[in-house]
Amino acid sequence: MILRINTGTIGRVPDPVKSRSYRSPLRDERARRTRRVILAAARRLFVQHGYAATTVAEIAAEAGVAVDTVYAAVGAKSVLFRLLLETAISGTDEAVPAEERDYVQRMRAQPRARQKLETYAAAVRAIAERQGPLHLVLRDAAAQAPELARAREDIAARRAKNMRLLAQDLIATGDLRPGLDVEEIADVVWSMNSAEFYYLLVHERGWLPAKYEQWLADTWCRLFLAGI
Repeated sequence: MILRINTGTIGRVPDPVKSRSYRSPLRDERARRTRRVILAAARRLFVQHGYAATTVAEIAAEAGVAVDTVYAAVGAKSVLFRLLLETAISGTDEAVPAEERDYVQRMRAQPRARQKLETYAAAVRAIAERQGPLHLVLRDAAAQAPELARAREDIAARRAKNMRLLAQDLIATGDLRPGLDVEEIADVVWSMNSAEFYYLLVHERGWLPAKYEQWLADTWCRLFLAGI
């Protein structure tokens, strides 16, 4: 715009310049690295000492960072533990929605129900192997820590919802036995893909993880597929 004092023009005043937010890739990478170190330290301490006995100060000391850094990079102790569960499921450094996970995309790309079930059995094994020790911590702590009880319930409910989507995907292949419905398929898969189920067979009964994976896929195929 042009400003005038009396009749003299004093010139054009430039429009305000909006400040641009700038993100440094180097700084972002350092933050991600710090977060990974904190999560690894928290996992070690939770598994060794349990949830209740582990403090944020101890996690900070184990990670070699300040307590404030733990809160800034991840959050409170319950948030830390929840994120460990979520990253064990996703297999990455972040919580990832189910539809964006690699194994879900591989499953959906498979044309036949058997291939989908085999792909999922491999994913269940991998998740259980990552989550196994944390499952025991969660089981023991949930009775005393309401926030962990809620996390446990939330993850179980989310698995049930996702299994209904898997069941619909399986039915759409046309490979299943007549008479099976979405809820029945979802409930059976949900009960067998839990960390508890893996723990019983692998840790209590001494099955090898590879045997568990093969048995899981074979059992689902026998239960669901036509002509078997």
